Amino acid sequence: MTVEGLDFSGKSTLMRNLKALFSELDPPPYFTREPGGTPAAERIRALLLDPEVEMDPWTEAYLYAAARADLVQREILPRLRDGRLVLCERFLDSSLAYQGYGRGLGLAAMRAMNAWAVGDVVPNLTVYLRLSVDERARRARASGALLDRIEKVGDNFMYRVEEGFEEISRSEPDRVRVFEATLPPEELAETVWQALLNYSTADEKP
Repeated sequence: MTVEGLDFSGKSTLMRNLKALFSELDPPPYFTREPGGTPAAERIRALLLDPEVEMDPWTEAYLYAAARADLVQREILPRLRDGRLVLCERFLDSSLAYQGYGRGLGLAAMRAMNAWAVGDVVPNLTVYLRLSVDERARRARASGALLDRIEKVGDNFMYRVEEGFEEISRSEPDRVRVFEATLPPEELAETVWQALLNYSTADEKP
């Protein structure tokens, strides 16, 4: 399973709450994130999110794909082969939305670039936390945190990213389940948890 959405949509909070809800499962699900999840991918993450670093959109896209490849090969695939449930915060859909739509690089190019990174590993269920760009901006201001390189790009970019996520959810309704990110965190986690429990996890997918 993957969790997707705009920055500040509550993905990390949802993952923490799901981890608590699944604490009794034996073996417990494997929780990870993108970019990151391995030593190499975490270093790539630091570079990608550094607000002082400027880079070409294609460089950005290749770095995301490189981090994804390392995570898939080193962490995700071994656990899927062992029959473990894998929950990942962000995955290929983020590259489609952020680089394909947001940066204007195109969906076909992003799918081709990431084909080697993910192979046949695709999520059997994706939770899309829907959040408006205006609410995203309000949450960003309220957080008082220093924005990372992606978060500070601006609303016009985020509108394109939002369009990307919405198009993905419309085109793959059987895989992508839409949840309102404005729900209280505990209620949202319970709703997603129930949806996941009711969904087949027999396939070897994250």
